[in-house]
Amino acid sequence: MFYHLFKSIVLIPLLRWVFRPRVEGRRYLPDTGPAIIAGNHLSFCDHFLMPVMIKRRIAFLAKQEYFTAPGPIGRLKAAFFRGIGAIPVDRSGRHAAQAAVDSGLDVLGRGQLLGIYPEGTRSHDGRLYKGKVGVAAMALRAGVPVIPCAMIGTFEAQPAGRLLPRLTPVTIRFGAPLDFSRYAGMQDERLILRAVTDEIMYAILKLSEQEYVDTYAAEAKAALHAAPAGPAAPVTQPAGGAPRPPVVPAVSGQEPRAAA
Repeated sequence: MFYHLFKSIVLIPLLRWVFRPRVEGRRYLPDTGPAIIAGNHLSFCDHFLMPVMIKRRIAFLAKQEYFTAPGPIGRLKAAFFRGIGAIPVDRSGRHAAQAAVDSGLDVLGRGQLLGIYPEGTRSHDGRLYKGKVGVAAMALRAGVPVIPCAMIGTFEAQPAGRLLPRLTPVTIRFGAPLDFSRYAGMQDERLILRAVTDEIMYAILKLSEQEYVDTYAAEAKAALHAAPAGPAAPVTQPAGGAPRPPVVPAVSGQEPRAAA
């Protein structure tokens, strides 16, 4: 009840005024049944902008720190994230990845939509980074489709470190569902998980038209903070300016190929 009231009375009018969002590919969202919506992650506002602009409720996995900050502001933030349907996940420790997968499977098992950012963290420079295989593990274990989603304009509106967003238009673009039923029963195969994840990231790449970097976002951020000031690292991009797609590893003796 609180979710729908908060969404209808507060969030939708506010976000329409600030971002003037346009939704493309709404027809690809199922009216019923479980599915994973996998998107790029450019801004803090991604957490609530996409979920409130579609009809069905989406449960997002969010870092536990959003729910445990002290003081009045911390309690307000926790209430806000609970209000938009976010699920806290502890990202620390050796069992963090499995905890996130288990939380996602619980959402899907209830027939709901699960939102996830395969990059694992926000892009610090607007580029698309290598996806983590948790999204593939959930898709194969639950046997559900994955709907790619691209947030376009949110980095310009509110990049990392900016407290208040700029008044700028945003596009939310959904793509055709990806069916991985051909990999049924292979959810414990490392190369399969990598291949599925890269296929998902390539679908996001085509929707977003970002530049692609074949490195995990967290590693790129750590390297940026550790390195002395100097020229920016080159983008993983071929000559001619077209983004290089993720490469799907060899499976069953096949040669490595671009995800399709």
